[in-house]
Amino acid sequence: MTGDKPLEIVLLEMFLLVLLGPLVTGFIQKLKARFQSRRGAGVLQPYRDLVKLLNKGSVQADTASGFFRSIPVLVLATTVAAGALVPVVQAGPPAFPLGDALMLLGLLSLARFLTAVGALDAGGAFGGMGASREMTIAPLVEPVLMMVVFSTALAHGTTELGILAEQRGASWILTWRAADFLGFAAMLVLLPAETGRIPVDNPDTHLELTMLHEGMLLEHSGPGLGCMMLASHTRQIVTLGLAAALFFPIGLEDAGVIGLLLGTLSFVAKILVLAAYLAVIESSYAKLRLFQVPQYLGIGFVCALMSLALRIL
Repeated sequence: MTGDKPLEIVLLEMFLLVLLGPLVTGFIQKLKARFQSRRGAGVLQPYRDLVKLLNKGSVQADTASGFFRSIPVLVLATTVAAGALVPVVQAGPPAFPLGDALMLLGLLSLARFLTAVGALDAGGAFGGMGASREMTIAPLVEPVLMMVVFSTALAHGTTELGILAEQRGASWILTWRAADFLGFAAMLVLLPAETGRIPVDNPDTHLELTMLHEGMLLEHSGPGLGCMMLASHTRQIVTLGLAAALFFPIGLEDAGVIGLLLGTLSFVAKILVLAAYLAVIESSYAKLRLFQVPQYLGIGFVCALMSLALRIL
């Protein structure tokens, strides 16, 4: 797998991430329903919800400024831009520099910050509470994610995800060391927190005692809420794609149409496996109390720190 990815491939990967994001959410919800002996909604229900929201009107609080209306578009644009940095169907760096894993994490952090600003700008009590809780959790997640990226980058001398996937290639399983297992364990701990799922957050409730991310969305409505929901779906699949690129880069090809098709199928399979993991975790554990979340995330911090230490030593 050599050569640089053309712009067409990068745009195709971005389109696939946005297109498949709601499907991953629907798959998780359907799998959770089966675990709980319920029929549940279909896997395409998130798409129906998005269409319904886009066809509705918008309601805005009197205390919100003009910047509030631009928040959903900015959050969606930032999240989609982060998707351009995730290798989906082809490894290797893009033909022109876009950024690396650190840029990806920075864009996701910017999207989180803009979401919190929108919640505070509306002046609602629930929005402010959700924003404060989200900003409390963020410093416990983002630095640990960076340590996981640094741990993998030290082994290959780059933070470019495409190059990392290209260097590890199909022989990824033969190159795993203790640091890789610890880094992957840290990623498994962080995935529920970064995607806003149990045991850190509960995406299926709006109870003021439990909501984090959902609390920041209460002031949005109509197309704006649709953009925020699509950004949440995209953020989830981008995070899962980051984990797949760091630890399971197998299946990324560049040999014509057949290779791109195989790369797409491989990516979908890896994402569904990670999504099934999230569904199992959500069905097996209860949501933690807010003050217990740092203890849970501390497990990921210890694993990431040990992984990075092993790389340095």
